[in-house]
Amino acid sequence: MILISRSEGSLTNPRVPMDEDDDVFEDSNSTELTPLSAVADAFEDLSALLKAKGFDFDLDLKTFCGACSLVSILFGCLGIAFKFAELEYISKVRDLTGASESYGTLNNIIDFDIQNDSVKTPGSLTRNLRRVRQGLDLIRAIFQNFLSTDDYYLKEAASTAYAKTCAPYHTWAVRTAVYAGMYALPTRDQLILKLNETDESVEREMIRYINASLPVIEYIDKLYTSRNISLDW
Repeated sequence: MILISRSEGSLTNPRVPMDEDDDVFEDSNSTELTPLSAVADAFEDLSALLKAKGFDFDLDLKTFCGACSLVSILFGCLGIAFKFAELEYISKVRDLTGASESYGTLNNIIDFDIQNDSVKTPGSLTRNLRRVRQGLDLIRAIFQNFLSTDDYYLKEAASTAYAKTCAPYHTWAVRTAVYAGMYALPTRDQLILKLNETDESVEREMIRYINASLPVIEYIDKLYTSRNISLDW
């Protein structure tokens, strides 16, 4: 069973004992979380921060990437159909994380690329952020479709989610590979098992992520639209 240890209020790595003697002590602020509940927690933290500070708040890039890095596990649970999306997502999050010390906030990376006329240039941080946002939305849409049907197979839920969130921006070759891989998606029960959830808990945690990710996605979109950057790429 995959469990993630996270100290209360942290969006980053689990606590690691300083030495072997630390193992005899229990950290009362630590909880064992499933991958899905860890993601839901992290995005509820981000969502609460944005709601408290407002959409003009300059979100810290490192904090954002800490939450996004947890989502990678969810892509892995979907199997080969979304392997490209998983690899692309992980790569973009890694690049953004590496830039966090230099740029500090999400606003700063976009402003930098605007000044250098590199907003849509492959490999630019602004383009990477756009792709990460699409990955977050893909997971949200899959979860939403998963909960709206009792279908044993996930092909319809996943295909519809991909068509709406990522397919318009992928090349023909990538789209073809994704759709061809849909046959390898886990069944409903297999996905629940991979997520270390139950029928009851998976619904609760998916709803938490759906609700918490929307304000984050809307915040990212506003970073672009407020600068007259279209969202059709």
